Amino acid sequence: MTILGDITTFGPIISTQLDSFGVLGPVYDEVDFVPEIVIDAFAAIGIIVLAWIFGRIIIRHAGRTVARRFERPSVTRAILQVIRAIVLLVGIAIAAAVIGFSPGDILLSVTVLTAILAVLLAPLARRFIGGMFVLADQPYEIGDMIEIVDTDTRGFVEDVTLRYTKLFTMENTFIVVPNSSIIERDIINYSAEDERTRQDLDIVVTYEGDLDTARETIRETTAEVEGVIPGGPAIRVGSTRYPAEPVCYINEFGDHGIRLRLRYWLREPYFMQRVRSNIQAAIWDALEPEPVEIAYPHQHMVFDDTSGELEVGIRDRADTN
Repeated sequence: MTILGDITTFGPIISTQLDSFGVLGPVYDEVDFVPEIVIDAFAAIGIIVLAWIFGRIIIRHAGRTVARRFERPSVTRAILQVIRAIVLLVGIAIAAAVIGFSPGDILLSVTVLTAILAVLLAPLARRFIGGMFVLADQPYEIGDMIEIVDTDTRGFVEDVTLRYTKLFTMENTFIVVPNSSIIERDIINYSAEDERTRQDLDIVVTYEGDLDTARETIRETTAEVEGVIPGGPAIRVGSTRYPAEPVCYINEFGDHGIRLRLRYWLREPYFMQRVRSNIQAAIWDALEPEPVEIAYPHQHMVFDDTSGELEVGIRDRADTN
């Protein structure tokens, strides 16, 4: 109550001090025909503009200090935005006092506005709450490559605010996702801590081919593709370590062939589709001279004594023309 009272009396004090120095006298003489409410309105607008400019100046000078204290760019931006909002709110409060709002009027206005905003701006409030969770949980940071699983959207985090997360997608477009929505989705962060990413590729070969040759050829060919980690120390994931070199497992015996599962590690996750395509092209060329054939869906029809009879005829194509 004391703070509001001080703010309320701040406007008249400024006018009294300036008038004591004879500054406002000539001004009042020239603008006697202007209603006092208009003068107060212009003064209030000027105070708000000055508060906005002052907020930008504070951000410019305090930005580096805040950035050095907080390592995460998203947290730094959020703090600077809060500082600017506080400075602007103080300016608005002073402007309201200049116009003549009393503490009671201000409290009543705040109460009414709060009730209205609680209904109209509920979705916006959920976004702010979601933004606080994003900043606190740290699922991703500015510059990380992430994927939104349910929409199959992949891109780089361009900005994180209290209201939304902005992604720069692989299609060279921007997508803005409200934080109230993104905290409920499954997010894959490809850049978190270690950029090395493991990928799987299924390959089906026929039962008639040489299985050992197929596995060895696929493994050696994949290790030579650019972007694939050919070997080295085991890569730790949680409490488990996995081999860094490509491996080829027998996944299952399918209807049309033996399904092999190739697992390989990428140095970086930024060109996964390109590397995957290069691996498949290299495997296709490497298996061509080998006694291995990539399977395709086919069926054998077998007729025995219990199947009945089927008449089959062959007709020359020339007879059909």
